[in-house]
Amino acid sequence: MKRRSFVALASATTATTALAGAARAPAFAQASTYPDKPITMVVPAPPGGGTDLVTRLYSDLLSQELGVQVIVDNKGGGNGNIGTAIVARAKPDGYTLLMQYSAYHSANPALIKDLNWKPDDFVGVAMGAVAPHVIVVAKKVPVDDLKSFIAYAKANPGKLNYASVGAGSVPHLGGVLLNKAAGLDLIHVPYKGAGPATADTVAGQVELLIVTPPAVSGHIRNGNLKALALASEKRLPAFPDIPTTAEAGLPGFILDGWFALFAPAGTPQPIVDKLNAAMRKVGKMEAIVARANQLGVVLKDWTPAQMDTFAKGEVETWGKVIRDNKITFTE
Repeated sequence: MKRRSFVALASATTATTALAGAARAPAFAQASTYPDKPITMVVPAPPGGGTDLVTRLYSDLLSQELGVQVIVDNKGGGNGNIGTAIVARAKPDGYTLLMQYSAYHSANPALIKDLNWKPDDFVGVAMGAVAPHVIVVAKKVPVDDLKSFIAYAKANPGKLNYASVGAGSVPHLGGVLLNKAAGLDLIHVPYKGAGPATADTVAGQVELLIVTPPAVSGHIRNGNLKALALASEKRLPAFPDIPTTAEAGLPGFILDGWFALFAPAGTPQPIVDKLNAAMRKVGKMEAIVARANQLGVVLKDWTPAQMDTFAKGEVETWGKVIRDNKITFTE
C-alpha cells in the first residue's frame, strides 16, 4: 500500500473511532451520574391490585439502594394502555420506568386494534415477580376438588360462569384455556379488577375465578372461597395444602402472571444494568423474600437479556392463544 493511501486510511479509521466514542460518551457520562434525581415508576393500573402491590414491594428499598426517591405513579385505565403509552413516549433516560402486568404487555398487542404502543417500545430491565394463579369456586358450588368441579360443569353446560379481572387478562385467557383443556362450557364474565371479581365470586354471583393468590388468600383461609388447584408446577409455601393442577388431575395446565420492570427503548445499557442490579439486590433481601412467600408470588433473579427474551416469547405465546380462539376486547 502506498504511503499516501495508508495515511488516508489511518486518518479515516481514527475519525470513525473518534465519532463512535463521541456518540457513546454522553450515554456513559449520563450513566456514571445516574441517578441524580427522583425516578418515577409508572403502574398502569389502579392502587391495590397485583401490579401496584409488587411495585410497592420494591419501591422503598429500591429508593434506599439507588439513593434517590422512587415515586410510584398509578396511571390506570384503558386496560393498562394509558400508563403504558406514557412510558413508551417518555425520554429514555432511566427516570421514567414501567412496572408492567403480563397481560397488558403480552395480550394487548393482539387483543386491541390500533394500539398506541408496541412491545418494541420497551426494553426489559428486571422481573419483579411471577404469580401463579389459583382456581377458586364460590362456597355454594357443591364440589371440593377440581375433578368434581369438572364433572359438575360438564353436567351443567353453559350454566356456570367464571369471573375475570378484565377482558384479555390472564384470568380471562386462563378460563378460555380451562374450557379447552377440560372440555367445559363456562361463560366469561369480565370485571374491572380483582376486587369486584372476587366480591361477586364470594357472593355466589359467579361460580369460578382464576386469580393470583394475594387477591383471595383471606377468603381461602376463612372459608369464603374453596381453592381447587394451583395452576403451577409446584405448590406454594403460602398455601401448602392447595394441590397443583397436575396433582388435581389436569396436567399441563400452567397459568402464570408476572409483573416486570421495563424502560423506554433506547435507554443506555449501563443505566439498564444499574437498575437491574438494584432490583436483583432488593429481591434477595430477607424481608422481600418473606413478604413474597406470604403473598404467594415467586421472585426471579434475571438479567435484562433474560427478561427481554422471556417477554418477547410471552407476546408470541399469548398472541397465538388470542388469535386461535378469536378472543376480542370489550370493556
